[in-house]
Amino acid sequence: MSIDYLKRILTAKVYDVAQETPLETAGILSARMSNRVLLKREDMQPVFSFKLRGAYNRMARLSPEQLARGVIAASAGNHAQGVALAARRLGCRAVIVMPVTTPQVKIDAVRALGGEVVLTGESYSDAAAAASGLQAREGLTFVHPFDDPDVIAGQGTIGMEILRQHQGPIHAVFVAIGGGGLAAGIAAYVKQVRPEIRVIGVQTTDSDAMARSIKAGRRVELHDVGLFSDGTAVKKVGEETFRLCRALLDDIVVVDTDAICAAIKDVFQDTRSILEPAGALSVAGLKAWVERERLHDETLVAVACGANMNFDRLRFVSERAEIGEKREAVFAVTIPEERGSFRRFCETVGPRNVTEFNYRIADPAQAHVFVGIQISRPGEAEQIAGAFEAAGFRTLNLTDDELGKLHLRHMVGGHSALARNELLYSFEFPERPGALMRFLSSMSPNWNISLFHYRNHGADYGRILVGIQVPAGEKKQFREFLATLGYPHRDESQHPAYRLFLGAHSA
Repeated sequence: MSIDYLKRILTAKVYDVAQETPLETAGILSARMSNRVLLKREDMQPVFSFKLRGAYNRMARLSPEQLARGVIAASAGNHAQGVALAARRLGCRAVIVMPVTTPQVKIDAVRALGGEVVLTGESYSDAAAAASGLQAREGLTFVHPFDDPDVIAGQGTIGMEILRQHQGPIHAVFVAIGGGGLAAGIAAYVKQVRPEIRVIGVQTTDSDAMARSIKAGRRVELHDVGLFSDGTAVKKVGEETFRLCRALLDDIVVVDTDAICAAIKDVFQDTRSILEPAGALSVAGLKAWVERERLHDETLVAVACGANMNFDRLRFVSERAEIGEKREAVFAVTIPEERGSFRRFCETVGPRNVTEFNYRIADPAQAHVFVGIQISRPGEAEQIAGAFEAAGFRTLNLTDDELGKLHLRHMVGGHSALARNELLYSFEFPERPGALMRFLSSMSPNWNISLFHYRNHGADYGRILVGIQVPAGEKKQFREFLATLGYPHRDESQHPAYRLFLGAHSA
């Protein structure tokens, strides 16, 4: 490496504002994983995130003239708080450009620290572009959240602390990746001091720019990024972080939103602390790695890198955690409307805990019920579905079905004779202020909305299920509407669970 990162990390100026965080055993998770799981508690920093390490290390090296003019940063939230705290400590102005999708808890925290907040764009990359213009106009110094050697070195002090705190064998260290500064810094230290330890990055399925870049051998820019793990929502990784991660990381694990929600719950059970999605990303990756590699009796470290969680996201997290941990299975079951059939259904469920049961009479011959059942092991959902079928109940296993989990479980209510010729579509859009109203206002007033379901979880994507009755002569306009809308969409009109619970009788 052309830059001596070992020296930079050893001499980093972070402890004026940061603290050496504990490395704690997660007892419950360790027992479940049959491995020793250690959590590096960066969520316990003064700004509830590791980001102040790199921000302060960079800013503490600015000249008096640069500090007098002030600094500017683009951030989804945690780097912003680090810059704002460092600026307050160093006595300089800090302008922070943040995406409009940033959780309010992070915006409020930046303002409380004296930062001047500018909200624009939907991702870090959008905010960075806006910050570049402000920097040039006002002569401010840009403090990059990840692609800067001093920032990388500041984050690398976490790796230094881990190896000092646990000097025994470590199989792997798991690190969340957005732009790559944290992973690059930790890997730069660990691989020079203890090269036998694996350093494994973790990304989300919808914000995996580093994984794609390493696979392609060049930096790849994503068209869109997921919003649930806002702290890692980066469209294009840094040039220096890409170079380091490509050279030093042993692997990158990619996980989905449900896995992150399950990891948030896992950490809560062990620590009674609530991590933000990006903060729990490493834990989700650790669990996926253990399952994939079938590891036993190893020591694994996950960097719990942040806890700036909006309270209103907890509803979404709690709903999806059981699914992410594969502890809930959901089914659509058809039961004959005859005496004794419900008793047979209950006997088939047996002593298992029912988490949800939805039913409304709609047909004199058959009853369609939506049921959620708590499960304890992989493959149990298929076993339960088989038991229902063996008992004579036609069954749809909806455990991995997004339409069932997101919408239909909240809408079971019977068929409507008025909903003939209904087209059913699901839409997805970035969750941001006004997005739902913009969607509704773009639809033609000639099209009758016969079904509509939307829930604002304060996180992830906005997901809408719409039943639309379009006049026969306007099918071309409807197709044009879908093409120009710009939101991902899917025709769900033939979805079997929709036809069971909600479709018109003639469907």
